[in-house]
Amino acid sequence: MISANDPKLTSWVNVPDHSDFPIQNLPFGIFKTPQMDARVGVAIGEHVLDLKALHVLGYLENLPFTLDDLSSNTLNPIIHRGKVATRELRNRVSKLLSSDIPDLRDKEHHVKQALLPMGDCEMLLPVEIGDYTDFYSSIEHATNVGKMFRDPANALLPNWKHIPVGYHGRSSSIVVSGTPIHRPKGQMLPADADAPVFGPCKLLDFELEMAFITYPGKPMGDSIGTSEAENYIFGMVLFNDWSARDIQKWEYVPLGPFLGKNFASSVSAWVVTLDALEPYKVAGPAQDPPVLSYLEYDGNRNYDINLEVGIQPEGNDETVICRSNFKYMYWNMSQQLAHHTVNGCNIRGGDMMASGTISGKDETSYGSMLELSWKGTKPLKLSNGEERKFINDNDEVIMRGHATNGDIRIGFGEVRSKLLPTR
Repeated sequence: MISANDPKLTSWVNVPDHSDFPIQNLPFGIFKTPQMDARVGVAIGEHVLDLKALHVLGYLENLPFTLDDLSSNTLNPIIHRGKVATRELRNRVSKLLSSDIPDLRDKEHHVKQALLPMGDCEMLLPVEIGDYTDFYSSIEHATNVGKMFRDPANALLPNWKHIPVGYHGRSSSIVVSGTPIHRPKGQMLPADADAPVFGPCKLLDFELEMAFITYPGKPMGDSIGTSEAENYIFGMVLFNDWSARDIQKWEYVPLGPFLGKNFASSVSAWVVTLDALEPYKVAGPAQDPPVLSYLEYDGNRNYDINLEVGIQPEGNDETVICRSNFKYMYWNMSQQLAHHTVNGCNIRGGDMMASGTISGKDETSYGSMLELSWKGTKPLKLSNGEERKFINDNDEVIMRGHATNGDIRIGFGEVRSKLLPTR
């Protein structure tokens, strides 16, 4: 059987050059149209394949999915079927879309029912997120923050190289790409002031991250080891962890982020499966000192995913201000999940775990305005001549990501969000 990742595969559906969604990708998402309720779809080129329609037309027989699973307004029902089932579903879709398979290709009336122009579809939040954890796993980002706010000679806290640091965030305020957010307000302590003030955040920032979505885990009390962690990961999305830096700075001692983070996070609409990303695994950075045994792992567990961030002021062109890569992460997803569950914490299907800001060694690869403008001391120039230290009202922040081997491009689309004034 030809692998769904085979670079020689082609589709009878037109896929433009440099598309994020070739037949080797086939990410899952939730879409609706003015004529259709929300349902499960798969991206192929500039089209969405309607899996509910495929089921009704009889193309998904002998797969463990019901019509209700594919009529859902979230991916949670298919996620709860497990990795073997979703892998079979992706393989079936790959076969139906392959150039040399006539089953669907030659039935024009079925194609019209099941294949929709992406521009006619509204994308929804792909998953009902039960719990959300945000990690802090880029050594470059953690070092930069430590240099800015602590002793530059001892930028990393003593525990950082021993555990994948993380915190439990707010899942209810995670929104899909295209959803505008409002500048938050809260308490801040101005420089040289003795007492806090209340008002709109003045230092609104993005954080370039990726997030993985889980299959159902083990019973409470059991742990997931690094050797099996990838069996519990459904797929990945781009993740913008909006951050109110001045609110965050005042509140984070002693318990960590709260109002500076929980007002909004934005995710891309298409979930790229871990299976589609398998060919793009690479070795991660050397970990020194050696990690404890439950965090040890075999093989390559980092992923070579190119990332970029742009800022587009209202009525102006976009300026790309950052180019980074997910492969820079010090702690990989397998280690994050193993650490998350080592105490017996139970993971549910549809939980989301974000990477933390993804920064590289070069200044142009820093994944936040805090770092790019070095706490506001080095303003960035935009293409329209304006400067930015942080994000202004009515700016749109756009994040994109893709893995490539030069011929095949496995992309995530984008997560695009506009910052509106405080309400």
